[in-house]
Amino acid sequence: MPTTRCYYEVLSVARDASGDEIKRAYRRLAMKYHPDRNPDDPKAEANFKEAAEAYEILGDDERRRMYDRYGHEGLRQRPGHDFRTMNPDDIFSMFSDIFEGMGMGGGSARQRSARGYDLEYQLDITLEDAFAGTEEELTFTRVDVCSDCSGSGAAPGSTPDTCSTCSGQGQVAQAGLGGMFRMVTACPTCRGKGKIVSDPCTGCDGRGRCTVERKLSVRIPAGIHHGQAVRLAGEGEPPPAEVDPAGNGRRGDLHVMVRIEQHDRFEREGNDLMVLVPVNFTQLAMGAEVEVPTLDTPEPHLLHVPAGTQNGELFRIPDRGMPDLRNGRTGDLVAVLHLVVPRHLTEDQRTLLKQYAETEDVVVSADPPGFWTRIKDAVRGH
Repeated sequence: MPTTRCYYEVLSVARDASGDEIKRAYRRLAMKYHPDRNPDDPKAEANFKEAAEAYEILGDDERRRMYDRYGHEGLRQRPGHDFRTMNPDDIFSMFSDIFEGMGMGGGSARQRSARGYDLEYQLDITLEDAFAGTEEELTFTRVDVCSDCSGSGAAPGSTPDTCSTCSGQGQVAQAGLGGMFRMVTACPTCRGKGKIVSDPCTGCDGRGRCTVERKLSVRIPAGIHHGQAVRLAGEGEPPPAEVDPAGNGRRGDLHVMVRIEQHDRFEREGNDLMVLVPVNFTQLAMGAEVEVPTLDTPEPHLLHVPAGTQNGELFRIPDRGMPDLRNGRTGDLVAVLHLVVPRHLTEDQRTLLKQYAETEDVVVSADPPGFWTRIKDAVRGH
């Protein structure tokens, strides 16, 4: 299927995105552009199919390697499906494992379980919020049962008619090549609903569903990590109108995806917090008491730096890091000493340094004690 857009651009993911990130991105776009949620919108359906094409390639390790190396030309030996001609329900059948439990299974609408769509909301919080926990107000839109027609799609006082093409089944069977098999597809007249609305409801244009704004509060627990989600059960959408017009089935859930903003001072590593502490030469050489900023209190922690401490030395301050999301135990605060060399010296300072340099006896070591060990541990994530 020819295309001019980069598959990574279609899914809005980086080229080094993990398989899970690619899957989440596709699922999010599929829910956003699904034709059930965007009736009579050809652009939304085109975006829906384009996302499926991108996921078919990037979700397959071998195809992804070929695409990364040769681009679209590299896929000629392993062409994918022509999603432009495929029915959306058939696309769901192909990727049913992704939409399992989300009211988005494969097959016709009547074959899907009566469960509504899940929704995803992105919430940005600060590191301080993640440390202490926070209560946030959310405002989002979702598809809901039309209050005017109670989901039937018919104007108040009228009822939908049974589709004459499929006799209310929502499906039709067509003979295959040579009459050797039959293909069952959604009814083209009623689009799988089994009913035809001759007098549509003006509140929802006969769809049985309309978009509403929803406001609620969510509690973000202390210790939550970047990329984790808080699930609000039942705050998603009702089942599709063709499956459950009145919306009596189980609603989907709202997944609040948490993004923690980068802090200008602290760096998080698991449940530990790392902070860069600027020091000068005399403090390292002679020893000193230095102030280490903390996240849990406004007052800094007073750290004793022994004489002869080297630049980049790490000092672990117990129980001053982030709380663990599950057991509440607190990580450590790791202070990294950073030597700051003055850019400008006074004449007196320059004179004193020259006098010191004349007496200085520096032993240059090709392998400073602990240096490479710290580097290797950092790379290995120790």
